[in-house]
Amino acid sequence: MDVEERLELIKRNTLEVVTEEELRSLLETGRPRGYLGYEPSGLVHIGWLVWMFKVRDMVEAGVDFTILEATWHAYINDKLHGDLGLIREAAGVVRAVLDALGLGGRIRYVDAEELASDKDYWALVLRVLKANSLARIRRALTIMGRRASEAELDASKLVYPAMQVSDIYYMGIEVALGGMDQRKAHMLARDTAEKLGLRKPVAVHTPIISSLQGPGRMEAAERDEVLAEVKMSKSKPETAIFVHDPPEEVRRKIRRAYCPARQAEFNPIIEINKYILFAQPGFVLHVERKPKYGGPIDYHSYEELERDYVEGRLHPLDLKNATAEALIELLEPIRERLLSDPRVREAIERIEAAGVTR
Repeated sequence: MDVEERLELIKRNTLEVVTEEELRSLLETGRPRGYLGYEPSGLVHIGWLVWMFKVRDMVEAGVDFTILEATWHAYINDKLHGDLGLIREAAGVVRAVLDALGLGGRIRYVDAEELASDKDYWALVLRVLKANSLARIRRALTIMGRRASEAELDASKLVYPAMQVSDIYYMGIEVALGGMDQRKAHMLARDTAEKLGLRKPVAVHTPIISSLQGPGRMEAAERDEVLAEVKMSKSKPETAIFVHDPPEEVRRKIRRAYCPARQAEFNPIIEINKYILFAQPGFVLHVERKPKYGGPIDYHSYEELERDYVEGRLHPLDLKNATAEALIELLEPIRERLLSDPRVREAIERIEAAGVTR
């Protein structure tokens, strides 16, 4: 692939690149160092497939990619009851999913404890904190799925954004990947880099899949501040489809999901199609319908699907049934890979038994 082809592959299925010109320049000079950091905070739901597919795209585009298993970050964020043993097991499950997607041996894994064992890392954290006001750090707490006010009861949460920024600097990252919920951390990293005389990372942001229960009364303007309330969540199993869910569970959850007629915005079933199913090369959505409702139809592009749905030519129930079957087919190899490994299966069972915390 030439530079433009690599750039288009990275941009595909993303919401923004900050900035595209900087990314093009990095690709022209060779293999940029990319990363994504995530909290091993529970079991993998399909919302995570969005960033996992993008990692795969970036690797294909020649990015030297690192996954940071943010174990200490998850501990600060009160995930899995602060049990670092369970947090590490959750990281193992994520590795198994990434392996099932064909990324085994193609990416590097770093545990946050490796970074935290180096005094130079903590020196960076302090430099980041000194370069920013308390108000700026508090505004970034939404990257944790937290409101700024939650730091009043637990001051360790104020260190979290500085750690995430320092992760990027410490590992020499040139391209930071994350969902739109991580935008504030990435902008903090870019702004602080200028103050400290460091390289500004390019930020690539992927969409967030909405909760199956829908946004409720949530106004779009509130989405950033309380994103944890409107996205799929491991701590609210009914809002999410897990990659190891059996077919009957996938069908049940999708059947009960929020899917307003003629509405694409904040519609989780539409988003599953746009960002997960139609992200697969050559995907076709087959919809079975009775003859009186138009008969069977195949959608070869997301744009065709959205047009028919918004214009009322596709009923929500027909869309749900087709989406469930397509998703089951996509998840089957992942589910089989996870459950056929006794260690992974036992880890899933232990995490389920412990209960996932918010």
